[in-house]
Amino acid sequence: MAGPSVMTLWLALTSPCGVSGALGASLWEIPEARSVRVPSDPIQVAGLGWFAEDAPVLRRLPERVKDRVSPAVWGLAQHPSGARVRFRTDSTRLGLVAKNPDASTMHHMTSVGQNGFDLYVDGQYRNSAWPDAKGLIQREWALGEGRRMREVTLYLPLYKAVSIERLVLDSGATLIAPTPMARPRPVVFYGSSITQGGCAENPGLSYTAILGRSLNLDFINLGFSGAGLGEPAVAEAVAEIDAEAFVLDYWANPSPEVYRETLPGFVNALRRRHPRTPILVTGPFWFPAEAGSAAIHAQQESKRKTARDFVAARRKAGDREIVFVDGLEMLSRSQGSGLVDGVHPNSLGFHWCANGLEPQLRRALKLPSKRR
Repeated sequence: MAGPSVMTLWLALTSPCGVSGALGASLWEIPEARSVRVPSDPIQVAGLGWFAEDAPVLRRLPERVKDRVSPAVWGLAQHPSGARVRFRTDSTRLGLVAKNPDASTMHHMTSVGQNGFDLYVDGQYRNSAWPDAKGLIQREWALGEGRRMREVTLYLPLYKAVSIERLVLDSGATLIAPTPMARPRPVVFYGSSITQGGCAENPGLSYTAILGRSLNLDFINLGFSGAGLGEPAVAEAVAEIDAEAFVLDYWANPSPEVYRETLPGFVNALRRRHPRTPILVTGPFWFPAEAGSAAIHAQQESKRKTARDFVAARRKAGDREIVFVDGLEMLSRSQGSGLVDGVHPNSLGFHWCANGLEPQLRRALKLPSKRR
């Protein structure tokens, strides 16, 4: 079996077209270039709830729950969807060395979204990088003219396991911790492939990532493609996280019967540890297949009713911090062009999903309304 492919990712922070110019000696050729391991202070690895426990492994569940969750969930937990590397630097260039052991592309998802990295600088998208057919990328990019501090965020792949070996900066470059988020704790999302990020074109374009930037909040993505079934073991793991809010977005995977059975237990697991933390329960958005299939439409409506009625009963019983969000507010019948295959959102669909959920999160977290 071939060993892990190596991606040497050289990312430009300011080049508008993503094409390297005449940069002189590359960082690799400069003995004095600053090489920094990940993790190491002051670099922050965000979006992985148990990273401190299992570092440097970039996965979404801790090793100790491996035998308690399904093999499907554990395998998907190796994909670091939602994970970000954050820091500030005045370096004029940036290098990243990472390993991708299984670069590939699904038929309905781009290579960069599945395998690649997105680079954001001062909150704005700048560039992406992904492996070639051999799993190798080697580029060099200018960071910009002059030394000034920049906020750097690297979004990790949505659907492939990776490891990061090191960052490379200019000789003498300053490296400091990132600016704190608006709130100290993350918003935790649990769900299906839709939550994980299938099929966003870029790692930074899942709806969870879009919301994180719009609200200036940390977030943890616990979407498990095809395996978001509300199992008790997963609920107990999710409940370990000290969160600003929980979003339960797993309506897509279970049957109506399984959804009806598991939703109360999942919420109870959260409430035992977090009696007053906001919980948002989403209902189904629109699948185009509903228009031509009475059976699919009935299943979606059954799950919508389950979620709505369950939340209403909890609120009537005194739990005022749980909210139902109708998925039709996230992706409506008029927004079918936001789907790549009739089921999974494309990046436009994720933009709509984020816009629909954002007002509900703002209200739940008592954040100011978005300025028009």
